[in-house]
Amino acid sequence: MTGRPRPPLSRRTLIGTGLGVAVLAAAGTGTARAAQNPSAASAPRRAQAFLAAAMDAYPDHGTIRLTQSYTDQAGLFSTAFTYDNALAILAQLACPAGESRAVALGDALLYAQAHDPAYDDGRLRQAYNVGPYTFYDGSPQPDGFVKADGTANVGTQFGFTGTAVGDMAWAGIALGALAGRTGERRFLTGAVRIGEWIERVGRTDEPLGGYKFGVDGANQRLPFTSTEHNTDLVGLFGRLAKLTGDKVWRERRARAGAFVEKMWEPSGGFFYTGSNDGVTINKSPIPEDTQTWTHLALASPAHSRSLDWAASELAVLDTADRPNSTVPSGQSYEGVTFSSASLLANEGAPIADGRPRPDRNGVWFEGTAHLALALRHRGHPGDEKRARRLLTSIERAQDLLGTAQTIGGTALPARAGVVSASSPLDTGFGFGYYPYQHTGATAWYLLAAADANPLAA
Repeated sequence: MTGRPRPPLSRRTLIGTGLGVAVLAAAGTGTARAAQNPSAASAPRRAQAFLAAAMDAYPDHGTIRLTQSYTDQAGLFSTAFTYDNALAILAQLACPAGESRAVALGDALLYAQAHDPAYDDGRLRQAYNVGPYTFYDGSPQPDGFVKADGTANVGTQFGFTGTAVGDMAWAGIALGALAGRTGERRFLTGAVRIGEWIERVGRTDEPLGGYKFGVDGANQRLPFTSTEHNTDLVGLFGRLAKLTGDKVWRERRARAGAFVEKMWEPSGGFFYTGSNDGVTINKSPIPEDTQTWTHLALASPAHSRSLDWAASELAVLDTADRPNSTVPSGQSYEGVTFSSASLLANEGAPIADGRPRPDRNGVWFEGTAHLALALRHRGHPGDEKRARRLLTSIERAQDLLGTAQTIGGTALPARAGVVSASSPLDTGFGFGYYPYQHTGATAWYLLAAADANPLAA
């Protein structure tokens, strides 16, 4: 695992490097679909097996562990993003016999919270290392998730050292879900610590209000305000209000929700990405998740047109004859892409140095699962049929894409994980997604298949 070019930034790497790209908002599948696609009946079980394999990849490095986010081929080694692990917890809770693994991951997040090498204020970092590797410059990273000195192994070599409000919110949502399921006080305590950190660090009195983006690796506050992050906070604060009975969380939920509603564009029926300065709205690019997560969190009939906008304006069909497509001959995948800018990507230039050129029609499977779940949640006439069609596309990718990939050098269960994208795609936010099996995409598929809304209080 040495000698490859350094991989591009991912959406969850930006604040560790301090880059100003944070305009970022930046129990079964049903018998009907199983009858149409015989492999669909076992698709969720296989996806759950992928999450288990990614969690168990480094057995010689302790029982306190997180889940590796991407397969080795992505070039991020044993990186475990906090966001992906929060999703893995939520997905396991939505699956049969998944509670014990969810509890173990929740305890690992609590360990990271209590054993940070520099802070004791409730924060989590963007990502951690969960197994040993040799970095691109030849320097060794010998530890698992828990370092020899007992501290959590923060992902310093890639610069994954900052803390984003959105990542923290998802971790809090996952811990809150564990508290609700198990009744164990430690999970609620951890979720409340996360909520209080966000309140201290993120709250802003700027004209647009809401909560700011978080801090970079030097602990400097970032100036951006994200629709996605404030949507996440609607989910977190609503869950904390329900679990604690403390009305302060309802006030905080309303504050985050008010910012989200200010991002609504009624003439187009969609949400903008956020603000760079807390004063003016950033109107381009327009991402997918600000359309789907807003519906899952707000459940607002007045804003439900955002799903139709995403389903039509970000729709893509990836086929082998597309420029720069990596889809094998004879296959095709439908779904949505990451943002309005993805549809305009320069197909003649690489997404980043050392990376491939983008396919404008590359399907973002995580977002496709967001949309499927949101359509099922909305329940308008035809929504369930549309959702099932999207889920079928994801299951086809599970069957056919990302074969022969590994985690920790070990082969994965066949036809198990879902790749991030059908072909390389440019998000329009300074990074790309590629056809590597991904914990986050697989977890979102499981949530959509189970019709389990993680943003509901």
